[in-house]
Amino acid sequence: MSIISEHPVTAEQIRAALAALAAEAEKDAERRPEETRDEEAPDEDRLRLLGRLLAKTELEITAATRLTEDGELEDVLETLLGWGEQLGEDPGVAVNVVTNRLQRTALQVSEPEAEELPPGREAAFAAVMTAVYALSAQVHADRGDAEGTRHALSGAEEALIDILQGMHDLRVAIGDAPGPEPEDETGD
Repeated sequence: MSIISEHPVTAEQIRAALAALAAEAEKDAERRPEETRDEEAPDEDRLRLLGRLLAKTELEITAATRLTEDGELEDVLETLLGWGEQLGEDPGVAVNVVTNRLQRTALQVSEPEAEELPPGREAAFAAVMTAVYALSAQVHADRGDAEGTRHALSGAEEALIDILQGMHDLRVAIGDAPGPEPEDETGD
């Protein structure tokens, strides 16, 4: 399912929103001259600016969320109510937005520049991908696409195995579980 915005925001509107939130994109302005910002790669510039706006919003929500068990849940629910009011009643759009968010989260958890992830991060990445695949499987099932459902379920199952492996590797790292058996070098 694709989402088409009835009134897509422009890069200039996003810059104005960032400026209003005291989160101006000055680094971007210094890095790329004014005349090339929107002309060279308007979609990339717009997406980067939307990412900054999203980060600012997430930081504001995080700062406003109380860190007590009861208060935090109430704050999360209030945020979710506002999210739902903005999104509307279409459950397909909600799944699409959640899937997009999960994919961004998976990339953030995975540390793309790292050669190898620590086992806890590896397990967290796999957990997020399990959710992505499970949502995808349901979307395919709702459409009557058995092959797409099977493919997504296979991805979810592989990700579940990766979660368990990452958790086990972390237990090994802290000494709670035995590590792999050394290979027999005599060939016996």
